[in-house]
Amino acid sequence: MLIVAGLSTLSGPALAKPAESLAGSRPNVLFILADDLGYGDIGAFGQRIVPTPNLDRLAKQGLLLTQHYAGSTVCAPSRASLMLGRDTGHTPVRGNMEIRGDDEASSGQAPLPAGSFTLGTLFKNAGYQTAAIGKWGLGATASSGAPNRQGFDFFFGYTDQRAAHSYFPQILWRNDQIVKLANPKIPRADKLQGDPADPASYARYVGPDYAQERMTKEAEAYLASRKGGQPFFLYMAYTLPHAAMQVPFAERDRFRSIPETGPYLGRPYTPQQYPRAARAAMVARLDADVGRLMASLRSNGLDRNTLVVFTSDNGPTVEGGQDLDFFKSSGPLRGRKRDLYEGGVRVPTIAWWPRHIAAGARSEAVTAFWDYMPTFAALTGTRAPRYPEGTSFLSVLAGRGLTNRPPLYWEFHGTGAVPHLQAVRFGDWKAVRKWPSSTPGKAAPIELYNLKADPAEERDVAPRNPARVAQAARLLNKRTQSPEGGWNFDKAAEDE
Repeated sequence: MLIVAGLSTLSGPALAKPAESLAGSRPNVLFILADDLGYGDIGAFGQRIVPTPNLDRLAKQGLLLTQHYAGSTVCAPSRASLMLGRDTGHTPVRGNMEIRGDDEASSGQAPLPAGSFTLGTLFKNAGYQTAAIGKWGLGATASSGAPNRQGFDFFFGYTDQRAAHSYFPQILWRNDQIVKLANPKIPRADKLQGDPADPASYARYVGPDYAQERMTKEAEAYLASRKGGQPFFLYMAYTLPHAAMQVPFAERDRFRSIPETGPYLGRPYTPQQYPRAARAAMVARLDADVGRLMASLRSNGLDRNTLVVFTSDNGPTVEGGQDLDFFKSSGPLRGRKRDLYEGGVRVPTIAWWPRHIAAGARSEAVTAFWDYMPTFAALTGTRAPRYPEGTSFLSVLAGRGLTNRPPLYWEFHGTGAVPHLQAVRFGDWKAVRKWPSSTPGKAAPIELYNLKADPAEERDVAPRNPARVAQAARLLNKRTQSPEGGWNFDKAAEDE
């Protein structure tokens, strides 16, 4: 296995204590996952239109990880990578595979296999109380992948990520029980009926019961219940700012001064009269709810011994009328959701832990979702499976660098005319390979970028670096075959 050394630098105040002092310290862990939040969508990472004061404060009091990567460029495989500590060349869930059952309990996405070792399992083995609140997307309530079957004592939210396309659903789940909301049935994929300029035409796409508010209240109640109790792991998987662009009108109208180019008329998501204002309101709402969680930690005396991680499951999307160019949601990076360029997988990430993580620090360490399993295992002094792609980054949290970084690998599975994609980062080099649907089993030439010299991936330097291209091909070909045939596109690559 190739090991790449000397990848990271850190600026800002450094801690005097060694990384080893964090091992086995067993803090509470609050892991906040945003949905489709781009690298440039919060102020600490360059956003200038939408204010995010709570996340900016979290960043000033903690550590910015500027080269942190999601598990994939779409929801389900990214979350599987996070939960299992594996990259998408090895996870059992490699795409958003839909499973439609006879009822809500059996409808969802491809489930995690029974007996999987997840982050929930790790923390339970360490004696923690475990909870997942928000969007799960790794198996329906009645399946092997249900959160209560994957190491979580408590769950509240959506098990089906397709259901999460509505912020005003009729039901959510508390463990395996349906929680009915006060909303009427709102179509998730609809074309606007009526005058696009008339606000009344959009009234049917909002309800009285906003799921985001429900989830934050559940989290506040959960944190209050942990006061003085055993340590906890709370996986807080918000749906914001994933489409549809649904937000209470009062919150949206705070941003009506933002210039618009016209309404989003709907399909495959619900219509929105003011899509830019709605997206701004959704990011602002995410920030406000993070602020509420931090206030809850403080009011319950949990803040001094809680590690908070904030990140996103993949890059931003144009779906539902979102204008990524206007907000510069990918920041200086190329690409977005469903790309394997940096904008699709590099995500804004903050780590906060008073007295342990230095305030105002910034790290360029290359880290990824599959590193959380070994990191949290070391943090809690608990055994976990050891996989070759992951590495603990406790040293980064302690204010130092990261050496012996294994290469980072991703794959994305297209449908129809959308190609399959592969990417690998090794040192400062990044390779991307496409498998066009027009030529099954045959890949396009490998693209190669030097991220240190060209972080925006504007210059393909493959023709001038044949040895690096050959090295990238060997790494790309190391993926394992999936039992799901639709996720295997590279039989020809084995013979290269």
